[in-house]
Amino acid sequence: MNNIKLFFLLALMLSFITGYAQNNKRIIIETDRTSLILTVGKNGHVYQSYLGERFQNREDNNSAPQGKNAYITGGMDDQFQPAIRITHADGNPSLDLVYVDQKVNNPDAASTETVVTLKDPQYPVIVKLHYQAYAHEDVIKSWTEIINNEKGTITLNDYASSMLHFDAESYWLTQFHGDWAYEMQMQESKLTSGIKEIDSKLGTRANMYQSPMFLLSLNKLSDENTGEVIAGTLAWTGNFRFHFEQDQNNSLRVVSGINPYASAYQLTAGKTFTTPAFIFTYSANGRGQVSRNLHTWARNHDVMDGNGSRLVLLNNWETTKFDFNEQQLNGMLDNTVKIGADLFLLDDGWFGNKYPRSDDKTALGDWQPTQNKLPNGIGNLIKQAKAKGTKFGIWIEPEMVNPKSELYEKHPDWILKLPNRAENYYRNQLVLDLTNPKVADFVFRTMDELIEKNQGLAFIKWDCNRLMTNTWSAHLKDKQSNLFVYYVQSFYNILKRLRAKHPQLPIMLCSGGGARTDYEALKYFTEFWASDDTDPVERVYIQWGYSNFFPANTVACHVTSWGKQSLKFRTDVAMMGKLGYDIDVNKMTPNELVFTQQAIKNYKRLSNVIWRGDIYRLISPYEANRAVLMYVDSTKTKAVLFNYNLNIREREQVNRVRLQGLNPQAKYKIEETNLMPGTKAILTDNGRTFTGDYLMKVGLDLNNWHLKALTSSVVEITLQ
Repeated sequence: MNNIKLFFLLALMLSFITGYAQNNKRIIIETDRTSLILTVGKNGHVYQSYLGERFQNREDNNSAPQGKNAYITGGMDDQFQPAIRITHADGNPSLDLVYVDQKVNNPDAASTETVVTLKDPQYPVIVKLHYQAYAHEDVIKSWTEIINNEKGTITLNDYASSMLHFDAESYWLTQFHGDWAYEMQMQESKLTSGIKEIDSKLGTRANMYQSPMFLLSLNKLSDENTGEVIAGTLAWTGNFRFHFEQDQNNSLRVVSGINPYASAYQLTAGKTFTTPAFIFTYSANGRGQVSRNLHTWARNHDVMDGNGSRLVLLNNWETTKFDFNEQQLNGMLDNTVKIGADLFLLDDGWFGNKYPRSDDKTALGDWQPTQNKLPNGIGNLIKQAKAKGTKFGIWIEPEMVNPKSELYEKHPDWILKLPNRAENYYRNQLVLDLTNPKVADFVFRTMDELIEKNQGLAFIKWDCNRLMTNTWSAHLKDKQSNLFVYYVQSFYNILKRLRAKHPQLPIMLCSGGGARTDYEALKYFTEFWASDDTDPVERVYIQWGYSNFFPANTVACHVTSWGKQSLKFRTDVAMMGKLGYDIDVNKMTPNELVFTQQAIKNYKRLSNVIWRGDIYRLISPYEANRAVLMYVDSTKTKAVLFNYNLNIREREQVNRVRLQGLNPQAKYKIEETNLMPGTKAILTDNGRTFTGDYLMKVGLDLNNWHLKALTSSVVEITLQ
């Protein structure tokens, strides 16, 4: 009997000690400069105790206050927006999550993944919080697994990827909004008590009006070099929601994830739902640093061939629209070689025979070359391009269908459309139902056959010109609320299959401009089309917005005939990203042709710095009538500066521009490049050598007395 009592006493003591240790457990997620600290409370709940600069003394990790619940559940005692809200199979609308364990692993040499497992004490529902920390880049990815071990289906009413808490004196939100040809317009506001949401319900062209990314400044509005700031973006090519809620105590919660609008997800017994990743980075030294963090992380760990080379292309769209033939295209192949570009891209209008594609009303879905336009097919154009010393690429919009097409006639049940309602058209087209495996197979086969039958195809532009309306799937029947999620998952599965067979082919992501720009899609694409608006003044603002989150080699920027600015100005603006051309070369003057040939040579010579260098935004177009930025390579031996005078007045006072990112002890030669033939540099100090310290403290006079609107300069800065 005494032995039995002793056994139970020891077991009770062990349980108490284990429980005490567990209930005071600290979970540390950290990068080289940032820490996210979670704490297991006495009640078994997990709390966010700290998010900010990494402590120099690791013992300070244990001093952070308990904080707020890291992943708040709905239906219990919290009165604000939860991270997760479910309805159990028996109809109970509540969820309680307590700590089970944590595991730490290394998915690769550059990151550490922490998985915190939680469970409901009363229901067999498990939630796993994933945090993948990239030490060098100071980036954290967070996502959630929801596991249904109940015997019936549960409904996920809210299912966030991330919940973050902040306690500051004030909060400033920088968001990016727009429309077709008006993407990534920056807007800043101070958050007030209550709720602010940024969301999309558009489905395919999800970020046509609102972009899935933001900057959040703490205590004061951050600038490029000062202030605490979080940059966040959701890796999801579909409906999203960022929920900012400031409570009665001035605390802020930020809930990020899939927009649950019309998407109460039915999770069947034994299944797991995995949310997309919310990607964020923190800096105490302004928004320039969070941009550099994201750029480095994206190139190293996310974007398809992120550190590889990119092709300078010539597109036919602005020259021919839908009206072209083989002879014209052969001439454009010659022009591609003439200007020194790497590839010719054939845009919309090459397909359809029963209903030839002569405008945007026909043939989407009928992906066969139009006989009277291309009697010898795509393969012949590829051969012609190779013979001339260049490459060939093609445009396609595989997720869409025109009502006037053979595909629509054969498979009207493959379309997303409401029963008992008139079809709703946008750009004269409809969306294919990718949730249907037969349709997904068709889209995959379309892409695979295009590549397999046309060996040597060197580039694809994948477009998506329609958002979702009147959305309903004949295939899903009683699971319509899963449609928006299933569509995106099917889209990714198609891309995974395509990349398994064709891992190296460069593909541009396009969506009627920049309505698809996220880091999950970019795992499969080398770049994205930033906007159909290629007017260089507007492009300065658009490209400036994207530069906060995406590296230059992912942002496609083309020289076109939009706008009345000089060819030099248009070229200099396009060179700050991934350069391309969509212009009638035959209409260039001799000087313009010579300039273009040299500009492409200059770009190829400087592209390593532009694509892989650290960005420093020096003068914002939102704060002045000009924009100045520079890229500096990792060894600080080479930099490229872009100077754009926008609607600047003739005698407007402008100051010297202090450079950033250079080695203060080193000496650098300053040279203006990309000059029109017969013109002289406007840079006052052209050809001179200065220390990095001087350039960062005194700076350069980029305009001298040549201060004119819609002029520009490109400056090389080279270590001596």
